Amino acid sequence: MLIELKRNKTPRDIIAQALDYASWVEKLEPDHVSQMFSRYSAGRTLDEAFKQRFGHELDEEALNQSHQIVVVAAQLDASTERIVQYLNARDIAINVLFFQVFRHGAEQLLSRAWLIDPGETQANAASATTAKEKKEPWNGEFYVSFGGRPWDDARRYGFISGGGGSWYSRTLNLLRTGDRVWVKIPKTGYVGVGRVTQPAQPVSQFSVVTTEGQRPALEVLSNAEWLSKYAHDPEKTEYFVKVDWLHTVAETEAVDEVGLFGNQNTVCQPTAPRWRHTIERLKIHFPGWSKGDETLRSVRSS
Repeated sequence: MLIELKRNKTPRDIIAQALDYASWVEKLEPDHVSQMFSRYSAGRTLDEAFKQRFGHELDEEALNQSHQIVVVAAQLDASTERIVQYLNARDIAINVLFFQVFRHGAEQLLSRAWLIDPGETQANAASATTAKEKKEPWNGEFYVSFGGRPWDDARRYGFISGGGGSWYSRTLNLLRTGDRVWVKIPKTGYVGVGRVTQPAQPVSQFSVVTTEGQRPALEVLSNAEWLSKYAHDPEKTEYFVKVDWLHTVAETEAVDEVGLFGNQNTVCQPTAPRWRHTIERLKIHFPGWSKGDETLRSVRSS
């Protein structure tokens, strides 16, 4: 995320400046990002810091595949607002965060408000492709990155999840009941395809079906201790989406081929030709992918 901070009213030329910075950021390779982090990290590596903050491994292949531009300002002139709205409507992930400072007795209070729903701009970032790739209409199939979490639990209890920060949980809100998802474990490969049966819920409200009946996820999942740490923090908590698996494989049998799609976002709607190729290949490896399609089409048309 590229953040441009302005204390006062923001002139429209700040957008050109932010886009200039973004054009530089886009060309950064993973080793450059790691080197820059090392200068200010007091000896910690980027991998270590990432895992400590988000609870799972950093996927180097997906690093810096996409980014958002956020202008932070107290005010915005009309022309700047028009430019931001125009760019965002054309899939450029740019937004404005307004802030105001108030004093109440001895306390200082800070308020904030987004110009555009942040979920919309993140969806734009998630579907971004590199400058060398052409875009094509999204085919309705969702990509899911499931990294650093116990896949055995997800297979057994029927879910996908993301958390550790809003960047990793917010895109789960793109999913609706009936959506088909293809799940990849970063650095490992694709492990399953399923249908969404229930929208995102925080872990504090999520339950799973066990041999003993319905039980809270925080009492059952193998990483429950880690999940409990931020269970009541809306920003960092883990969010879960229930899934009816159509076909899954063990992590050791993951499908990984040269040219298959990957992305750093938990959920995205890919528009790269690679995604079409990926789906074609995965349908061969996961023959159960179409199970229930006729029933779903019948329900949606009725």
